[in-house]
Amino acid sequence: MPDTDPAEEHGPAAPFRAKPMAPARPHPPGDSPLRFTVPAHASRAALVRRRVTDHLSRLGLPEELCDSVVLATDELFANAVTHTGIRAYDTVTLTMELIRGAVRVMVADPSPVPPLLRTVDGGAESGRGLAIVSVLADAWGVAPAEPGKPGKRVWFTLANPAPSEVTP
Repeated sequence: MPDTDPAEEHGPAAPFRAKPMAPARPHPPGDSPLRFTVPAHASRAALVRRRVTDHLSRLGLPEELCDSVVLATDELFANAVTHTGIRAYDTVTLTMELIRGAVRVMVADPSPVPPLLRTVDGGAESGRGLAIVSVLADAWGVAPAEPGKPGKRVWFTLANPAPSEVTP
C-alpha cells in the first residue's frame, strides 16, 4: 500500500484521498444535529430521505439546498448499503449538522474500504454516486470511524447560499 498523505485532495480520475473535516462548532439554540442508525439495507433508503427532509424543513433552509442535501445523502447511503450491507446486523449511521453556514452530512458504515470516485460510461447502471456527490457538494471526503468502531465516515458539506435568512 503506497504511503499517502490523507489530507491530499483528489482529482476526478485519481484514487480517493481523504480531505480533513472542518472542526465542529457548537450548535445555536434550536439547532440540534440529526443522528440516527438504520440497518444497511436498501429498503431503508426512503426512511433516510424522509428523516433528512423533515429535519431540513424544521431548520427552514432553502428548498434548492434541501434537495441537494437529500440527493447527496441518498447517494452516500446507497453506496454504504451496496458496499457494506452484507451481514444482517450491518448498520449505517447518519449525522447531519449545521456548521458555519453549511450543512455537513456524515454517513458511517462498518467497511474500512475507502470509496473510489470512478468514471463510468453512459450505459452503466451504477457507479455514479460519488460523482453526483462531488458535483453537488462544496467539499467531500472520508474520515476514520469514531474511536472504537470499525469502518469509515464519508462526509460532504453544502454551503447555505443565504445563511442570514435562516433563523435558529
